[in-house]
Formats: sequence, structure tokens, C-alpha cells
Amino acid sequence: MTETPQTATLDIRHSTTYRWTAPVSYALQQLRLTPKSRRGQDVLDWKTEITGGQVETSFDDSHHNRTELVSANAGSREITITAQGRVRLEDTLGVIGQQQGYMPLWMFLRATDLTRRGSGTLGLARDVREIEEPLERLHALSAAIRETVAYDTGEMDVARTAEEAIAAGTGVCQDHAHVFVTCARLLDCPARYVSGYLRMDGRDDQDATHAWAEAHVDGLGWVGFDVSNGISPDIRYVRVATGLDYSDAAPVSGIRSGAGLEAMEVSVSVSEAQQQ
Repeated sequence: MTETPQTATLDIRHSTTYRWTAPVSYALQQLRLTPKSRRGQDVLDWKTEITGGQVETSFDDSHHNRTELVSANAGSREITITAQGRVRLEDTLGVIGQQQGYMPLWMFLRATDLTRRGSGTLGLARDVREIEEPLERLHALSAAIRETVAYDTGEMDVARTAEEAIAAGTGVCQDHAHVFVTCARLLDCPARYVSGYLRMDGRDDQDATHAWAEAHVDGLGWVGFDVSNGISPDIRYVRVATGLDYSDAAPVSGIRSGAGLEAMEVSVSVSEAQQQ
């Protein structure tokens, strides 16, 4: 008798507002906010709305992420970007499947500024290297990182490297993902950073998006590892963008020209879809 796969349907709303104390002459934001349908994930509906600006162009980047470039209206003091939609998930035990997009697998062995090796990552990789079974080795790596870098919901520093997170002894989900990716590559396993959404237990509203890592395992393809929660992604996770590190998968990033200070406000809601 075949068991019915575990499924869930999630409603997501992600709003980002930039405010400036003086009018800006030019501001351009790069968005990676649109999830794609693939194994275990079916995007039923998705849209991005802009208040105070407009979408200039959209394209798929080198990691196959849907990317939009949004400009703010000249002379404006505020722009709001809202991405929202509904996604149906099926539990695949964290297995995503084979590589899609334009990047060859060997690219995911390459270090970046945020994932440079050092004594901390070399030590973590060395501790699990003798485990022969690939999945067992990667799960042991995830557990070792969680013990070494305690999860802390403090302020995120997007410029913090994997080695700096190990030295600090605490970190957020982004730090855990960077450490895992660095160590997996030291073990000759292609690895990448993932940004997306996580359905939290007991509440819909969240302070930010989530991040985890994926490693490519022969015979399975990409497999997800959420070090912060000590599990592989399930039906609470919506994948949005992937890359060699955070900079390739950042939900929103940009540049501006103009005097004055900038403030950013983010709100994220992930909830179980209501039955129609």
C-alpha cells in the first residue's frame, strides 16, 4: 500500500519599504523574490507589486533565478516592493533533484569572499571526513556546525564570512548556510546557498526571509540542509533563489544616488492557505 505524500499549501506575503530623508535622483533595486515550480514545489500564483517605482526588466540569472530590476521614481522619498502568492509543497525529504540552469556542477566547488576556507571550516570538515556514506557525512557536518555556531536571532550582517561566524560562535541562518557551503566544498561536494521562506510553528508574521544550504549528492542530486533547525527542508519551506553565497541569492539589493539617510522596513507573512 502506497502512502499519500505529505503536502501543504502556503500563502506568502513579503513587503519591503525603503524610505529616504531626502529625495533620491536615482535608485535601482534588484529583486529575487519569485519562486519557481520544480520537484516538490508548485507555484500556483505569484505577483510583485511596486509602489513608488516600476519594473524596468526581468530575466533569469546564471543560477536560473527569476530576477527583476526595479527603479524608484525620480525625486521620490519612498518605494514599497510587495511580493505575494500561493505555493503548493510536497515532502521530498529534502531532495530537490538534478542541476537545472546554466551553471556546471564544478562551479559550486569554488570559494567566494563569504565562503573562503580557514582554520575553523577546515577543522569542521576534517572532523567528518572519515564518514564514508555521503548523506551521513553531510548530516554530521550540519550537526557539528550547529554545535559550533549557536543559533542567535541577533542582527544579521550580510558581509560576515563563514570564518567570522565560527570565530564569533553564534550566527543566524545565513551564517549557518555559509559555513555549511564552505565545509561541503572542502569535502569535494558541490554546495550552494538557498534563500526562501519558512512556515514557522505557531505564528504567521516573521522578521525576515530564511536561508539554508544544498549539497549535490551522486544519485540524488541537490539535497537541502537547514543547519539552524537541524533538519532537511520539508513542506514548510519555499525555495526562491540559489547561488554560490548570499550575494547571488539576496531577496532585495540595490544602489541609489542622492543625499540623505536610508531606512528599510521588512514584513514577511507565511501562513497555511485557507480552504476555498
